[in-house]
Amino acid sequence: MTFKYDDAVAKRARMMAERVSFAKNNDLYFYNQPISELLGGSKVLVNGREMGMYASYSYMGLIGHPRINEAAQKAVAKYGTGTHGVRSLAGSLDLHLELEERIADFKHAEACVTYTSGYVTNLTIVSTMVGRGDWVISDKLNHASIVDGCYMSGAKFVRFNHNDMAHLEKRLQQAGDATKLVIADSVFSMDGDIIDLPAVAGLCKKYNAWLMIDEAHSVGVLGATGRGIEEHFDMPNDTIDIKMGTLSKTIPSVGGYVAANKELIDFFRHASRAYIFSAALPPAQAAAANEAFKVILDEPWRLEKLHKNSDQFINGLKDRGFDTMLTETAIVPVLCGTDEKAYAMTQKSQAKDVFVLPVVSPAVPDGLARLRATITANHETEDIEYAMDVIGDAGKELGVVS
Repeated sequence: MTFKYDDAVAKRARMMAERVSFAKNNDLYFYNQPISELLGGSKVLVNGREMGMYASYSYMGLIGHPRINEAAQKAVAKYGTGTHGVRSLAGSLDLHLELEERIADFKHAEACVTYTSGYVTNLTIVSTMVGRGDWVISDKLNHASIVDGCYMSGAKFVRFNHNDMAHLEKRLQQAGDATKLVIADSVFSMDGDIIDLPAVAGLCKKYNAWLMIDEAHSVGVLGATGRGIEEHFDMPNDTIDIKMGTLSKTIPSVGGYVAANKELIDFFRHASRAYIFSAALPPAQAAAANEAFKVILDEPWRLEKLHKNSDQFINGLKDRGFDTMLTETAIVPVLCGTDEKAYAMTQKSQAKDVFVLPVVSPAVPDGLARLRATITANHETEDIEYAMDVIGDAGKELGVVS
């Protein structure tokens, strides 16, 4: 491998190339596996084979929903495939305004602003809200986009131990009279557990700190109607100051948003760089997202089935001897131990048409490599049983379970 300079960049690239080459040579490379086709329900076509999908973020099974597809198609016919620019310069469509009103209503907030991805949303909101002299206090297991936003902000960036309220309080005390922003995922993307919102909110109120919650994995998953973590804990609608979410998990589109009071949203529209300097959401994606929020409320059976399926999967894996950590959601970590065992578990599962994927170091600590399985409302009882049997057999063969 030849590089223009033989420096640190070249060294990093070579190390990655060696790691990728090893995985490919041993048939353990599962990165960027292309999905060729949706086959209906929870089935997909991968490398010419029909597989059961257990790695999808489509928790309520809305990918391919006829109403959502139709909304996207109509938007393309009316507006074309793109917009005329950034939101502030000819890029705003009435579709965007309708979507933002829909989200604000869904999240019981005064207003909402959308962005082109969830990652960009966290990056721009955190770095717009706080800066030098301020403190931003983040759960240790928060998503990388939150971490990057904290670094980019220039604020004093500290972490508190995962879901550890005593440690969070210590951090808040250390910040003193500085402006403080506390950030946490609602549902943690690797472990599937839920932030202790009542305790976090209580501490934020006690120490005059802003509270931002990333609801990427809780909308359509938590709460009696799928509205998220405030509803899940039966807390007031204004408990969270900045309600961040994505349009690419339960909502089968792309993009991100924050819902908050009108003054904050106006501030973000006029000050956040991702709003001013990024192209607007494409019409089809905005229309699809808008319709998806309607479907969530119109088809409550999906949420009920998701919870039933999640319980079946978690309890069934535990009965087979697996450690699923503290998950109580549709994200189900299946601990394997070493990276090598996680790769081998994936290989054996996919060989029997169960599409799961591994999560290994450095994404998770050494010794905590896992299958990161997800359950949706589209799975049927017999499909889940089959997947658990396949994973269970692989676990026994590899010594992950006895």
